[in-house]
Amino acid sequence: MAAPAGLDWAWAQNTCGKLTTAQRIALMWVMLGMMPDLVVDVVRARTGHHGPAQLELAHARLPDTALAQAAEREARTVLSPAMLEHSYRSYWFARVLAAVDGADYDDELAYVSCLLHNLTLEHPSAGCCFAVTSARRAVEIALAVGETPERAQDLAAAIAGHMSFGVSADLSDPTGFVAAGTLLDTFGIRLSEFDPVWVRELLLLHPRMGFERTVVAALRAESAAVPAGRTAWLMSWGFALLVGASGFPE
Repeated sequence: MAAPAGLDWAWAQNTCGKLTTAQRIALMWVMLGMMPDLVVDVVRARTGHHGPAQLELAHARLPDTALAQAAEREARTVLSPAMLEHSYRSYWFARVLAAVDGADYDDELAYVSCLLHNLTLEHPSAGCCFAVTSARRAVEIALAVGETPERAQDLAAAIAGHMSFGVSADLSDPTGFVAAGTLLDTFGIRLSEFDPVWVRELLLLHPRMGFERTVVAALRAESAAVPAGRTAWLMSWGFALLVGASGFPE
């Protein structure tokens, strides 16, 4: 199910990510449409039903461009260890899902977007969604290493848009790539498609380090700082409970 129209980067810049009543209702319908599959997937994962999805981590390569290197430096400087490892896991999970879905994606943009998507979540700004402030910082980073304004805006759009329900359906879009990876790592959505041995291997490479506690605390602080934002809307539906039911070992 696609995300509601209009929740794009232009909207994010103009509103700082604040939702109108009509947008909340539109997101609600998308969420309700996704909920049956979400519940079935979480139950399958928790009851030991798993698919074969994986990739060979030992031989997989990460983007090594100037932009990727700058994003890595920023993420390692700003993010807490738990949030940093979440960013890496989100990328790897989404990379496997893209292969499962047959999605053709921009690997550099996908990787950098995953690294920077939560850049300011642990340091909320009153009245402005963390996805928007993170996107603005990402633009600065991209321009500083010589990326074109158009490329920087594509990066910002992926980060600012990942919080909208429905975008994860299309992993060929960087926004959908980030959303799919973060939804899986935070809520366990589509975890049942993965080989559990491979998941354990990934968790050894990028451990969770109390991620559930870290992210719930951050989401609650963000909700208080931006009560009209998407995070507060999600938390009002009890999504903190879904974090705890994700199926990942701590």
